[in-house]
Parts: sequence; structure tokens; C-alpha cells
Amino acid sequence: MKLPVYLGLLHEAERILARSFRVVADGHGDEPDVHVILGTLAGQCDRHVEALEPVIARFGSEVEGEEEHRVTADGVEEVRTGALGLLLDLQDLYVLVHHLDVMWTMVGQAAAGGRDRELLDVVARCEPDADLQSRWLQTRMKQAAPQALLVAA
Repeated sequence: MKLPVYLGLLHEAERILARSFRVVADGHGDEPDVHVILGTLAGQCDRHVEALEPVIARFGSEVEGEEEHRVTADGVEEVRTGALGLLLDLQDLYVLVHHLDVMWTMVGQAAAGGRDRELLDVVARCEPDADLQSRWLQTRMKQAAPQALLVAA
């Protein structure tokens, strides 16, 4: 069974995304909406990490060999400056959110196939947040793009 590999990757990706949201929120503190909303989204990721822990306790989290499955980097560790920097940082977050969304879908499929009610419940509570995160990031990037790409020096 390879579910522990995905659970480990998902658990790690949620932690990375939470940290990345906080890095961008703090680095672009002059954008109040970015600071507040990304802090809220980081909290969602924290709750996902907690929700996964009982499932990981049951199935395990295979860490050996994860490197062969890893696509994501270490997340956003520092921010860029200016309007273009904000746009690029939001885009990096968007990619991380979509990577996570795919993992939630795969774990959800495994839960459905195994008729695992506990895991299905975790997926049902957590997976929709990725869509919300994606939609907010996309909306904010659309808002930032004209300034960043046409006006900013």
C-alpha cells in the first residue's frame, strides 16, 4: 500500500504552504489584504496538518523514498519586492496550492476506493479550502497584474 507516501507528501506540503503563506504575508505587509488573508489561509493549512495526524497515526507516513515522488520545492522562503515581486510571489503560492489540490484529490480517491469514512471526512473538510485559496490568489493576481506589468517601474 502506497497511501502512506501520499499522506506524508500531503502533510509536508500543507506545512510548506502554511509557511509560504506566512512568508509572503509578512514580506508584503504593506498590502493589508495580502497580509490578513494569507494569514487566514495559513491557518487553514495548519488545521489540515492537524486533521491529517490521526489518519497518519493509523496508516503511517512513509518518508523513505519520498524524494522520488517530490515535485515541490521548499516553498516560498523569501519574497521579492515591488509590484512585480508581489505578483510573482502570489503566482508561486498558486502553483503550490494546485499541487496540493491534486494530492487531496488522489487521497480522496483512495479513501473512496477503500471506503474509509475517517479519511473521507478529512478530505471533505480540507479539500475545498484549496479551491478557495486558488480562487483568492487568482483574483488577487488579476488585480495586481495591470499595475505590476504595465505601470510599475
